Amino acid sequence: MVKQKLLHFKVSKSTWILFFSVVLGNFTWANSHTDTSKKQLTASLSKNENARFVTLEANVVFPEVLIGHEEYTLEYIEKFSVNRRAYLIRTYNRSKKYFPKVTAVLNKHNLPQELKVLLALESAFNGNAVSRAGAVGYWQIMDDVAREYGLKYVPKQNKQVKGKQVKNKAGKKTTAKTAPARDDRKNFNKSTYAAARYLKDRSKNLDDNLLLMVASYNWGIGNVWAAMKKTGKADPDFWDIKDQLPAETRSYVMNFIALNVIFHNYEKFKNNTLQFSPVKIKVDNTDGQITGETTAAERLQ
Repeated sequence: MVKQKLLHFKVSKSTWILFFSVVLGNFTWANSHTDTSKKQLTASLSKNENARFVTLEANVVFPEVLIGHEEYTLEYIEKFSVNRRAYLIRTYNRSKKYFPKVTAVLNKHNLPQELKVLLALESAFNGNAVSRAGAVGYWQIMDDVAREYGLKYVPKQNKQVKGKQVKNKAGKKTTAKTAPARDDRKNFNKSTYAAARYLKDRSKNLDDNLLLMVASYNWGIGNVWAAMKKTGKADPDFWDIKDQLPAETRSYVMNFIALNVIFHNYEKFKNNTLQFSPVKIKVDNTDGQITGETTAAERLQ
């Protein structure tokens, strides 16, 4: 019995020695690899700590008369600012010659100065512009409107007549040279005053609602009244009748808004710092540089 116990003790002791040898060996092997992974983890954390995200807040400012319903227009204006950038820059530069004069006339008639962009939308500052419908000049005025507001004009049906057939001394028919008829719609000052008077009348018809006035300039006051009546509302606005308007008139009013908002924020637009909505960007803390800036064009994709 004593020998058996002694043998048992020896075996147990050997087992323990073997056990600790294996454990210590494993610990040494594992410890060498654990150190490496810790270093990698530390480096990874350190790298992440050197970067942070900041949010650039929206900085677009609407003209006072266009405040309201921005949620319906921001996306359209942003796309317009990206897709029509060259047009906007070209139009803004050309407007410097005309807009100050138009603004002065609008002020005399107590009209919002934002209406000046209609000149760009209508004719792109081209006094000789003629539409397919027969509208003529800077403000694209039709014959009946020209007559109503006292402008001299060449009727649409007479525009193809180049001269009168007469007989010369030899008795042969020839075309007499005639002085070109005057069309005041091609005269910047006269047509601008007429357009201001027309818009003043529309402001009275439409209770000074700017966007309805713009819609009526494109579609006609009678059509706008009819669309307003269909809503069944006592005092409908542009957004109430928007779906009843022709696509051309809807785009016309939205472009009117877009031009005014972008021109109101032109320096930011020109410098590519105009923000229509908040955007998160990555900043490297090590040197304070932006490493992941998102442009407007990228946000629209």
